[in-house]
Amino acid sequence: MCAIALGAGTLAFGAAPTVLASGHARTLTGTLHDGATYLIQVPANWNGTLVLYSHGYVTPGSPNPATDVGDPLTGQWLLSNGYALAGSSYATTGWALQQAIPDQLSTLNTFDRRVGTPTRTIAWGHSLGGMITAALLQVAPDRFIAALPMCGVVGGGVGTWNVALDAAVAVQQLLGPASGLQVVNITDPTTNLGIAETLFAAAQATPQGRARIALASALGDVPGWFNPASPEPAPTDYVTQEANQFLWQTQVDGPFAYLLRAELEARAGGNVSWTTGVNFTQQLAMSSDYAEVQGLYSSAGLSLSADLANLQASKPIAAAPTAVKYLTKYITFNGDLDRPVLTLHTTGDGLVVNQAEQAYRAVAQDAGDAQNLREGYVSRAGHCTFTPAETIAAFQTLIHRVDTGMWGDSTAADDLEAAATALGPTYNTVPAAFIVFQPTRFLRPFDLGQN
Repeated sequence: MCAIALGAGTLAFGAAPTVLASGHARTLTGTLHDGATYLIQVPANWNGTLVLYSHGYVTPGSPNPATDVGDPLTGQWLLSNGYALAGSSYATTGWALQQAIPDQLSTLNTFDRRVGTPTRTIAWGHSLGGMITAALLQVAPDRFIAALPMCGVVGGGVGTWNVALDAAVAVQQLLGPASGLQVVNITDPTTNLGIAETLFAAAQATPQGRARIALASALGDVPGWFNPASPEPAPTDYVTQEANQFLWQTQVDGPFAYLLRAELEARAGGNVSWTTGVNFTQQLAMSSDYAEVQGLYSSAGLSLSADLANLQASKPIAAAPTAVKYLTKYITFNGDLDRPVLTLHTTGDGLVVNQAEQAYRAVAQDAGDAQNLREGYVSRAGHCTFTPAETIAAFQTLIHRVDTGMWGDSTAADDLEAAATALGPTYNTVPAAFIVFQPTRFLRPFDLGQN
């Protein structure tokens, strides 16, 4: 379980980057008032800009060091180009939004006190840290000049966990209705995950089970692409797509749905998600995986309409209002973007699906601030599997927007690709893969602009 993290991907870096301190950077460490630690690095040629990094989800029981950069090569580039780095550990692990936001702001205050007030501060982070980055811009916009949320949970907490619940209900009802699998109010997380893993393994052994895994995955928009080193399966290669969804479900998504949900429920004081009012047939029809599900059900000789009817007939799950209130606060987005924001996502991300970007854009459009938002997409499988070159290219593009006040064509896929490639082989650990891409609709939108 310790390897499961809403943090950095594995293509270019791991979850715990090496500290970058050298003779060319002054390194400051310490402890904040709530026990969180911080890490600050200031190069000798500091240009006055501070880059505040928010790290991703840390599984309870795992090490939780302060982190100020997503990967060592990007950190070295930032320091060598005069940017100061900072970040904190957060006072707790798990869904730590409640602690992360004040801890990151306290880290800024510590930087002001120990180093000096930056001329400008840019927020960035990966995964849950991408969500924290967007949250910081929402709750404390005056502290930042711009933000770079990468592979972020920018669909918001409520919407994200609602999508996860829809998929989990399909597993419970279609793969093991008498198994004892709990999808909310989880009482024994470890045993519960074991039940889910048993159900997935048995289902994967039959055509009917594989079709049902595909249906559950489609309700979560889980992509049929898993390995960053492998090409994306052909659009009609449903067998390979489902095999990859099985890997997402058992190696990455399942622990969150059937074990780590309990940590969030304990924080929130109850169940944060609901299926009340959900039409599963409509949800499937909106999924990017709909054709795959139809194809696999047909091949397996199963009735898709019958399984959807069974799902619809299951007892609706109601959320605890106080728990929803907690998760709405930590955090759901209002679309109020007073600063430039550039998001970055891989197209084949099965943990934080690319459709989260559509939800974030939709609420920014509702708020009238979409002109401040741009999105970059990398054609690759995996969660946060960006190369250092892709990350630096996105950062340079954001700096260009801050310096000039205009986006221009800087966020076009060709321009981002050229910027990344120009950084050379050291930072291009594999060829850059920016792509023109439009996500499908986020399946369970919930934001402060409409709710």
